[in-house]
Amino acid sequence: MSEADLDRLFVAAKAVQARAYAPYSGFRVGAAVLSEDGAVHAGCNVENAAYPVGNCAEAGAIAAMVAGGGRAIRAVLVLGEGEALVTPCGACRQRIREFAEPQTPVLVAGPDGLRARFTLEQLLPASFGPANLRR
Repeated sequence: MSEADLDRLFVAAKAVQARAYAPYSGFRVGAAVLSEDGAVHAGCNVENAAYPVGNCAEAGAIAAMVAGGGRAIRAVLVLGEGEALVTPCGACRQRIREFAEPQTPVLVAGPDGLRARFTLEQLLPASFGPANLRR
């Protein structure tokens, strides 16, 4: 992945992070995915008073990618607030796996830029994916 792609992901995630709907936690998250055609799709967290029905930023970005015609993730960037790394939750790791290979980069950023790089395999080892269901 190029530095230009990283910059595009960061800018997109930062733009939607500002639009996050987080009235309960006050913790805004933005995410952006780079699809197979080079397009960037972004999403932000959307909370709900009934906590289990909120949406993660990664889920929103993936939904935007699919709605835009994308079917493969080349990279993911998650942008969170505060000092701690904001990595995808377990459910989002599995969502990413649906459209990404184990070696896909998952980038974790804070307000000032990139903080850590992982592969999906590092975050979701020995994962169950679409190939497990093919006959």
